[in-house]
Amino acid sequence: MIGHTGASPSASDRAAMDAALAQAEQAASDGEIPVGAAVVAPTGEILAAARNVRENDPDPSGHAEILAIRAAAHQRGDRILDDCTLVVTLEPCVMCAGVILAARIPRVVFGAWDEKAGAVGSVYDLLRDGRLPHPVPEVVAGVRAEECAALLRDFFAARRHAPQS
Repeated sequence: MIGHTGASPSASDRAAMDAALAQAEQAASDGEIPVGAAVVAPTGEILAAARNVRENDPDPSGHAEILAIRAAAHQRGDRILDDCTLVVTLEPCVMCAGVILAARIPRVVFGAWDEKAGAVGSVYDLLRDGRLPHPVPEVVAGVRAEECAALLRDFFAARRHAPQS
């Protein structure tokens, strides 16, 4: 990965990944791509958690990260979340990376790499692109990666083998 860091996840990161995984599992149950996210306060409290809703809403911006960030900002009454951590089951895409930067989130933790559309180290590395006028967030990658990736693999395998209607 072009942007891999050696940073280690904290106990709070692992706990927040539980919440993100629960959201991803619910997304899969709802027929959505199983991605979940949580925004975590410095105290370790989960401010907001969300899952993908693109298919059912239908909303092209209905990504788990955007919805969790939006909910955390509303809860706080401030668009700047510069003391929070975003925990997400899949490496954020370009759109989500832009929202992460706009919210000034200083730390991003994710599970599975997204080799097709990832923008935090696999295909692109927008969060740590020094040409952008934003603080560079710390990135912790691969937290419970296999579990996160398995949800996606199983979801898409079931879709490929489902009868066409």
